[in-house]
Amino acid sequence: MPARDFILANTKLLPVPLVPEIALYLAEESLPIWQKTEEELQASNIPPPYWAFAWAGGQALARYILDHAALVAGCRVLDLGSGSGLAAIAAAKGRAAAVTAAEIDAFAIAAIALNAEANGVNVTTTAFDLLAEAEVAAEVLLVGDLFYERALAERTLAYCELARAQHAQVLVGDPQRSYFPRHRFERLAEYAVPVTRELEDAEIKRTAVWRLT
Repeated sequence: MPARDFILANTKLLPVPLVPEIALYLAEESLPIWQKTEEELQASNIPPPYWAFAWAGGQALARYILDHAALVAGCRVLDLGSGSGLAAIAAAKGRAAAVTAAEIDAFAIAAIALNAEANGVNVTTTAFDLLAEAEVAAEVLLVGDLFYERALAERTLAYCELARAQHAQVLVGDPQRSYFPRHRFERLAEYAVPVTRELEDAEIKRTAVWRLT
């Protein structure tokens, strides 16, 4: 089944709890879409449907961007590991000059396109693994909830440091996942983010927006 059709058949366009100005194609329950992804798409080696949920880090980051749009206005913005495209869409609504959402999951790429269309904004997508690149083509780098696995966290931090060395501002939304390097960041804001117990350990997740120092 084509990615676009799969997304439309298994999600619903819903407002994001912390960012109701933005609506996304989201799964109303986590288990059914997880099972369908495994059963129907296993042969294609499709990753888990992370794109079907508004994760705490992405919600906090999007909220912060909409409330501080001057940070992205007129800038080239890159949303790394974009998932649903939530932070990228917030940046586009904040009048960024150009927004790129990076995702290596083809289904996430399709979800980002659908979500951008639903919100009336223009977001460019790329499926390249940018963590292997030696240059960050952006003035603002956004990272939502990518510090949940050690290897990924290490590569993500290295890319963030590369971006900072190239004079980009680095903003991260993270509820201090297991591998989040707290000592490398300063806290800008904190939110009580509504999430689901099917995916998290609480219905409200204390989540901060951080800036790489």
